[in-house]
Order: sequence, then C-alpha cells, then structure tokens
Amino acid sequence: MVQQVRKSSSRSTTQRASWRGQMTFGLVAFSVEAFNAFDKGRSDIHFHQLHRECHRRIRYAKMCPIHGEISSEEIVSGYEFRKGKYVEIEPGELNELRTENDRALRIDAFVAPSAVDPLYFDGRMYYLVPVEAHAQEAYAVIVEAMAARERYGVGHIIFSGKDQIVLVRPLDGVLHMAMLNYEAEIRSPRKVAGTIPKPTGARKQIKLAETLIENWSQDDFDFGQYEDKYREMLKKLIEAKVHGRAVAAPAEEAKPVKTLNLMEALKKSVDSLAKHNGKPKARGKAASRRRSA
Repeated sequence: MVQQVRKSSSRSTTQRASWRGQMTFGLVAFSVEAFNAFDKGRSDIHFHQLHRECHRRIRYAKMCPIHGEISSEEIVSGYEFRKGKYVEIEPGELNELRTENDRALRIDAFVAPSAVDPLYFDGRMYYLVPVEAHAQEAYAVIVEAMAARERYGVGHIIFSGKDQIVLVRPLDGVLHMAMLNYEAEIRSPRKVAGTIPKPTGARKQIKLAETLIENWSQDDFDFGQYEDKYREMLKKLIEAKVHGRAVAAPAEEAKPVKTLNLMEALKKSVDSLAKHNGKPKARGKAASRRRSA
C-alpha cells in the first residue's frame, strides 16, 4: 500500500498546493498538501470583455480616490467600524491569532458515508497528498483503515483565512477532502418552498411512480456518461470564427409530448421502459460507446 501511495504522489511540478499542514486525530499526525480536484482546463470557456469600437481588452484598475491607480503592495485590509472610519489589519496580525493546532487539519469524528447530507457540500474538492516520505506510511495506513471500516472523517481546517468544516474520505487509495457549509449557512427548505401538501387519493399514481423509479434504478451507474455538450459546441464556434468559417446551428432534438394527466404520463413512462428492456435510454458518451461496441 505504501508503494502505491509513493507512485501516486509523483505529480506534475507545475501543480501548486492550495494548502499545506498537519492532518491530526488523537495523537496521530502527518503532513499533507491539498491539491484542487477541480480541473479548470476542462471547465467553462471564459471570455474577456473587449471595447466594441477598438477591440481592446477592458482592464480593471485598483483606484484610490485621492492617489488614483495603485499597486497590490500598497493595499491593506480594513474593517469599517464607523461610516468612513476603518481600522487596518496587517496579514501578520491575522496569522498571530492562529496557533499551530488551529492551522492543522483536525479530524474530530469518523462517521458513516451517509451521515453528511449533500446539502452541506459547498462544491470545493481537494486531494490530500503526503508531503514527506516518512508521512507516507501513516497516510497509507489511515486510508486503508478508513476504507476497511467504511468511515469518513469530519473535521476542521483554516483554509484561505477562514474556519472551514471538511469531510475527508478514502478514494482510490488517496484521501479526498470536501469543504462543507455550516448549519447556520443553510436555508431551511420550508423557508424556500413553504409547506407542500402531501398527495391524497393518489395511491395508484404513487405505486406507478415507485415502479418507474425501481425500473429506472441503476446499480452500476457511470457518471462518465455525462459530458458538457455546450462546451464542445462553443469550442467549435470559436475555432470556426478564428478561421473565418461559418458554423451551422445544431439540429433541434424532438421535444417530449406534454401531457396534463399524471396517471397517463406515468403509464407511458413505464411502458417506454418496458420497450427498452427496463433500462433508461442511454445518453452522451455511454450511448456512443454502446453504439460502437
């Protein structure tokens, strides 16, 4: 297992760690680095703002109302305690508020994988990698033990200057860290949707819906079947415009026939699944793979 971690830790030297520190629980401690699991290069295509008249890029300057444009080195953080009155805080003063224990990734408890509702995930994901060679054995042992006991760690970390709750789990021999929202930061569903009355006199519809859900279920679900089609079309549009070519608009897909009768819609959905051998229609990459097989 240690050998496996050593292999996986040979990463690109251009990749920069987002955080480095001690991971601790009880008296166990070892150094880790956090690397963003999100690959920006495979995400959205970003556009710059241009001046329509001269086609030059729009720049945003940091302006002082008295001295005009200033550099980042001249900027300090300030808290407005009264209208127009600020107290200035230096970065060093903020660092002095934290002890070494505060700066560590501290695991407070191990929980079942289902213990934390997806509602609490804030979307930021990182891989934790051992820093020094002597940290690899402790790291590998913890990964193996968490996987064997099917437990995730809930803990605390200072990240980007903020106190964060995290969920740490084993994933393919590596520790994966997900940032969590605080309870106080989550809106209650009742505050957003109000109280939605439960269906009455709809036993048949509920049974049909259960049948549809059961038939639509997949134990071997492949998340890789989803792909960003719009991003691919956008890349083709950009490439065509760079080379002065026209791009044909994509053909409209057939829209599903709408029905106002819930029972009729459920029956047609169940019948449609029966025609496809009880499996939902394949889409995206999965559909392409099956056609080429």
